[in-house]
Amino acid sequence: MMQIGNIYFITAIAVIGGGLFGFDISSMSAILGTNQYKCYFNQGPAGPPDCTGPRADVQGGITAAMPGGSFLGALASGFLSDIFGRKKSIMMGAIIWCVGSIIVCASQDIAMLIVGRFINGLSVGICSAQVPVYVSELAKPSMRGRVVGAQQWAITWGILIMFYVSYGTSFLKGPKAFRVPWGLQMIPAILLFFGLIFTPESPRWLAKKDRWEDCMAVLTLVHGKGDPNHPFVRKEYNDIQEMCEFERRNADVTYLELFKPKMINRTHIGVFTQIWSQLTGMNVMMYYITYVFGMAGLSGNANLVASSIQYVINVFMTIFALIFIDRWGRRVPLMVGSTFMAIWMYANAGLMATYGHKAPPGGVNHVSEESWVISGPSSKAVIACTYLFVASFAPTWGPVSWIYPPELYPLRVRGKAVALSTSANWIFNFALSYFVPPAFVNIQWKVYIIFGVFCTAMTIHVFFAFPETSGKTLEEVEAMFLEGKPAWRTHVDYNKVRAEESGDVSEDKLRGSVDEGSPERATAETKV
Repeated sequence: MMQIGNIYFITAIAVIGGGLFGFDISSMSAILGTNQYKCYFNQGPAGPPDCTGPRADVQGGITAAMPGGSFLGALASGFLSDIFGRKKSIMMGAIIWCVGSIIVCASQDIAMLIVGRFINGLSVGICSAQVPVYVSELAKPSMRGRVVGAQQWAITWGILIMFYVSYGTSFLKGPKAFRVPWGLQMIPAILLFFGLIFTPESPRWLAKKDRWEDCMAVLTLVHGKGDPNHPFVRKEYNDIQEMCEFERRNADVTYLELFKPKMINRTHIGVFTQIWSQLTGMNVMMYYITYVFGMAGLSGNANLVASSIQYVINVFMTIFALIFIDRWGRRVPLMVGSTFMAIWMYANAGLMATYGHKAPPGGVNHVSEESWVISGPSSKAVIACTYLFVASFAPTWGPVSWIYPPELYPLRVRGKAVALSTSANWIFNFALSYFVPPAFVNIQWKVYIIFGVFCTAMTIHVFFAFPETSGKTLEEVEAMFLEGKPAWRTHVDYNKVRAEESGDVSEDKLRGSVDEGSPERATAETKV
């Protein structure tokens, strides 16, 4: 069967798995404010046309069902990936997504909707954990950030496309307004499944299974343009071979391995990368943006259009990361992004505290009367700060939170380690999805201060604990951790790695770089 060897085409197919998460976000955020949705799932005392929809806590549960399923799906993906391979585990996720979407589309009540969204979450958990692993194990070091970061770009496109689809169907009468977009979201999963048939398996997973001929064939296809003697193909093959031999001599693979002394630092970095990406507050903005803009005085189509602008910003600002992330590295974007996000969160808190007030009796723009509203020019400043917040997240924490964890771990634990870190993302996504609506009611504008403090804390944490992995092979990253170099003394060496990939260095230098980065040498130096 014909196989695709171009890493960009492989990435374009694989990251559709990330797009599924984006579709899910918009299929809820764009619909929960429509009368059709509110009246069909109404729990308020008033009937049409004044339906209030599900109660705040119930809506939190509906929204949180997806990340709840994703938490379990991400944990399970580690086992699936190690047993069946990176590619097949993603294909399983695509099938599960179709099952969940059918149930969601056919929902007759809130319970059925929650079950369908939970099943969708299982799929998103599997795909979001294993797509970065799959792509990072295929890509060259100089483009690894770009192609893995494409998952975040796919997420932003999924959000944007589904938002406008949902906006268009909002003009339909009755349940069709939400059933049509919930049914259409199966299309990308179908494309993902059939597209992956024509892509190769991860060469590192093949090596782990002692399928060395297949491993070399994939490296030759993707990196050698058909030439098995290309210098970079030989270097990659030797690196993978040495790493596999080293790992087989040193450890059996279980989740407990991630908490042993030599691995726990990496585990904490990977887990906190995903936790912090949620505690920025970005996904809250995505899920509940119509609610937030309702607090700022927008309603109806004006609210939906203003919300869509945020999604457009998200898509186009992510492009900067795809172009420059391998030159920028990982540390600098994370610290710059969290610093600016903290500024916009504190600004929103100050505006809300100074110029906002409790909603009048009966509420305004479908916002609870117990919540907080702001109007006039200051409300436009809140909207502007929200847009700037998204623009700060999109080229920094958005893509890097997916790029960074797969780079941290050795081959023997990579599938399970990334699954664990991704599960941390989803459990915090679940908690925030469930508790943020009541938080806006109970502590109002102070929610922004909480997220601002989180953004400040993550800047400090990244500086002291997160080493630079850009411009290094996955095997060289392993050696860096074994050496124990402080995070703030690591840097990007983009030009060196580009020279190695192009074959512009001598065989002796290539061999030397392998020897210097080998686990055996790093271990020996550590002992000395």
